Amino acid sequence: MKNTLLGSLYLSLAASIWGGMYVVVKHVVDFVPPLELVWIRYVIAIFALLIIGVVTKQSWRIEKRDFLLIFMIGLIGNTISIITQEVGTMLSTAQMGAIITSTTPAFIVLFARIILKEKITFKKAISIILATIGVATIVGNADIDPSLQLGGVSLLIAALTWALMSVLIKRIPRQYSQIVVTFYTTVVAIVLLTPITISRLPELDVQAMMDPSIWGGLLYLGIVSTACAFLLWNRGLRMVNASSGGLFFFFQPIVGTFLGWLLLGEQIGLSFWIGTILIFIGVLLVIREQ
Repeated sequence: MKNTLLGSLYLSLAASIWGGMYVVVKHVVDFVPPLELVWIRYVIAIFALLIIGVVTKQSWRIEKRDFLLIFMIGLIGNTISIITQEVGTMLSTAQMGAIITSTTPAFIVLFARIILKEKITFKKAISIILATIGVATIVGNADIDPSLQLGGVSLLIAALTWALMSVLIKRIPRQYSQIVVTFYTTVVAIVLLTPITISRLPELDVQAMMDPSIWGGLLYLGIVSTACAFLLWNRGLRMVNASSGGLFFFFQPIVGTFLGWLLLGEQIGLSFWIGTILIFIGVLLVIREQ
């Protein structure tokens, strides 16, 4: 039970950090295109992870038999999912992002059943239904413009690939530190993105990027939203089963909507609080089941 509570805390913190990320990305992506933004995020994150790993004296050794799994996680989760998320955020609205993001836990349950053979219990199914209704209640008043369809497709791919990555993490042997795993999957993403990105970097508006809100946003995305949040998410998933862990992803739209109200002056009403309560009930059912 202690591990479950600690894992729940890690997952809740990670999802909450990513909820705040949408506000930052929406601002920064106006000056730094999605592909370059992802690359810069990872370059910043890799230095943060390296410092953490050295200070905590981690063992960096990975067995050859696990290279392919590390590569697949870096390709699917750190590269494809994050790029499509950034593109989707740029082309759509925050509300659409919240709606489509809410499909991630359902995909995690599906992949966990196929890959890990995890059972879909009655409580687990009820938890996901309650949390999904909660998200729909929070963002259900959004009118989706057909012109945003491409952004929606991109966000759906992001949700699908993130779910697959979250399940694959459960296949990583427990002797590896999550700091080391996150470091290597980030290296994979940088190696894959550098040949595409390097020629585009000179086109960036360096003067605009010197604005404190831009470089501050980049530091947040690299250190907090990438290095720290990935560590928290990966560690949390090791402490609970994959399908239950996915439910904590629902904290993302709660935090995103709340910060939109707090920082951007967006209005929230009774539906936000009703949806939040439903999500918390769903999460509590999962914790009690374990």
